[in-house]
Amino acid sequence: MAPPYPKPKPQPQMIRVVDLETTGSAPPAHGVCEIGWQDVALGEDGRWELYGEGGSLLVNPGRLIPPVTQAIHHILDEQVADAPWWHDCARQVLDPWPRRLALAAHRADFEQKFCTPALTRDAEWICTWKCALRLWPDSPSFSNQVLRYWRKPHGMDHERGLPAHRAFPDAYVTAFHLRDMLNEASFAQLVEWSRDPGLIPRVRYGPDRGKEWSELDHETLMAFMTDRDPDIRFTANHEMDRRSGGGRVGKASAQDLLL
Repeated sequence: MAPPYPKPKPQPQMIRVVDLETTGSAPPAHGVCEIGWQDVALGEDGRWELYGEGGSLLVNPGRLIPPVTQAIHHILDEQVADAPWWHDCARQVLDPWPRRLALAAHRADFEQKFCTPALTRDAEWICTWKCALRLWPDSPSFSNQVLRYWRKPHGMDHERGLPAHRAFPDAYVTAFHLRDMLNEASFAQLVEWSRDPGLIPRVRYGPDRGKEWSELDHETLMAFMTDRDPDIRFTANHEMDRRSGGGRVGKASAQDLLL
């Protein structure tokens, strides 16, 4: 009698964080010149942690890199001249084995312009910027790097997260934010928040800059409901819905925050 085969080890539940460096923000006029990734997986103890070493890959964008973007990421044309094309390398990074539950990025709307459904097999996305607005509204700013230094995530290797504005270090930093978000809120909740526009915690500009939305008078709030910025419109409408449901107008008290 043949010995029984050992049961295969279950594959981890994994989310792949990605970051792109590009020649600009509007494909197809602009192309990808680097992609970085870092995985986050659910452990046997029910906690999410970084998983694996991550990595990065230079990509030939098929055009010259403008000086204005080179000044941000410092990638040179000669460094990507012999690199693979995006359509030849994207899927192996975006759709790894073991299969990921979702992809994630900080301000994922940008990455999704280049990481199309055809390349991701219609993957779900988590936007750590939108989720940070919900989970950590007291942050002085919501950029990847400000969150890094404001929150000081446990276990982060400072040097491994540098230089900023390169694909792997940025994905590495974002992965720590995602890990902590997943340990505060459910995967389903993060995906739901990521599908909506951003819920901005405070007024961004104008005479009421820095105020909570609940402090605005009715006429001012109405004006923001037609703002050009979809995140501002969404937030103003969210506040109006809150008031329509009986929410009070004025700065939130400690008791309000508890409720």
